[in-house]
Amino acid sequence: MSYFLRNLARLNRSSVAGVVGIVAAGSSLLCSDTGSRTSVSARFHLPLQDTPWLRWALPYDLLLRHLPSFDQHGIIPLSSYRVSPVPLSDNDISKETSGEVHDGSKPCGCFGRDTIANAAAKVGPAVVNISIPKEFFGITGGMSSICSGTIINKDGTILTCAHVVADFHGARSSSKGKIEVTLQDGRTFEAKLVNADMHSDIAVLKINAETPLPEAKLGSSTRLRPGDWVIAMGCPLSLQNTVTAGIVSCVDRKSSDLGLRGMPREYLQTDCAINMGNSGGPLVNMDGEIVGVNIMKVLDADGLSFSVPIDSVCKIIDHFKKSGRVIRPWLGLRMLDLNEMIIAQLKKKDASFPNVNKGILVPMVTPGSPGDRAGFLPGDVVVQFDGKPVESMKEVIEMMGDKVRVPVKVVVKRANDKSATLTVIPEESNLDL
Repeated sequence: MSYFLRNLARLNRSSVAGVVGIVAAGSSLLCSDTGSRTSVSARFHLPLQDTPWLRWALPYDLLLRHLPSFDQHGIIPLSSYRVSPVPLSDNDISKETSGEVHDGSKPCGCFGRDTIANAAAKVGPAVVNISIPKEFFGITGGMSSICSGTIINKDGTILTCAHVVADFHGARSSSKGKIEVTLQDGRTFEAKLVNADMHSDIAVLKINAETPLPEAKLGSSTRLRPGDWVIAMGCPLSLQNTVTAGIVSCVDRKSSDLGLRGMPREYLQTDCAINMGNSGGPLVNMDGEIVGVNIMKVLDADGLSFSVPIDSVCKIIDHFKKSGRVIRPWLGLRMLDLNEMIIAQLKKKDASFPNVNKGILVPMVTPGSPGDRAGFLPGDVVVQFDGKPVESMKEVIEMMGDKVRVPVKVVVKRANDKSATLTVIPEESNLDL
């Protein structure tokens, strides 16, 4: 506890700016009721500058050197899962989700005693255990790298995390070895690595089965709100068939808040119990839909776990299908979303600051970048991007999509209310750090 408090003493409240260069690919790329007792836990969170407490949820040893975006002094990876062999029938599940109970005591639409169990039963058969046996001089032996995954298509397409299954060589990825996938019913398959993205830590595997496989339904992470109930599924510490419950603590936790370097990303923060072996497993809403992929937790802290939002994951998968990789346009601009309070502070410091009530401040321009060549200056306020008014960095990222080498008109406001129209040509990010 004292170690964690010492880290809190070094909190940095200034990490509010992010480098625009990631596409919609990763960054925009529970109060529990048990019987008659109800417990409520309150948390507050602050941007953290140092990350020795942050760990991937992987078993044993894997602090991956191929993830330069993350501070490696403490990220534990998470891994695998199998569900109860006696799931509820579809009829029972439909009754529960519609609010019906056998004794008629629960009104329609209320959270019931079987709500979590029903959600887990819907996704559970599609959750798999993934392992990569260690090899020494071609001989298999020793401990295996273990994580979890979810079958998202009956053809055997599996969604999981990249840091367990893939090695990265520049923009290319390759399998770390023989990938074994174990289904809930005990069947084992050898999987092929289809695609992986290092910076979002998302990978897609494929197995071939003679019969259709169970699949999980993808939901929407944009509809989540702080306080919504969710469950995490996987095999923490190699314990199969594990389900934990919690609530969404934050829907857009910035990677900069966690002290993570590299391209900006956003995570879902939850208080579900996440441990080594849960990596790649699904975060599930009460409708039995996947809303995130569990990635990491805070070491020696309760209720601080993080997942990649499923909407970002879907965009990554679209990139895989379209280009075979994730394409991230890069402008070389550091950006900060403005609000009334920030604008008032800036006006107080400098009376020449432009008279705007919204927009995106550019506090820094990378020398030699597309933004620099286009004529951007530190202190510019972006008010229009590609012909549309903008007020957040997220809007700019969405507009850029995967467009590279396509000219974009940008209107900026400068000191003393001067305006300028600039033409910037995004380049593809060079992520070989």
